[in-house]
Amino acid sequence: MQGQDTPVLMVIKDSDGQVFGALASEPFKVSDGFYGTGETFLFTFNPEFEQRRSFFASGHMFLSSCDCILCSSGEFGLWLDGDLYHGRSHSCKTFGNPMLSKKEDFYVQDIEIWAFE
Repeated sequence: MQGQDTPVLMVIKDSDGQVFGALASEPFKVSDGFYGTGETFLFTFNPEFEQRRSFFASGHMFLSSCDCILCSSGEFGLWLDGDLYHGRSHSCKTFGNPMLSKKEDFYVQDIEIWAFE
């Protein structure tokens, strides 16, 4: 995805069978600050599809480092460690979302990430 300037769709299935993810308005990148636009959102398919758009167009959507990927500021709507194996979900003000997984901490069973052209 490096060198591309396209939206990115991330879909996660956790070890409890929950399916959820995020659509980022721009590619994930290593950054010291948050980035993203109001087109970014979190979603879940449990029990049916539900999307939560951000309430701010302020660019406080994603923070990516070599250690993790975060969605939102404060309590993170979605957090993944650098190995993309352990995650955490909270409700957060940026997206107004409920917890995406059944439990606050979860393990990633499957993950798919697509970039759009």
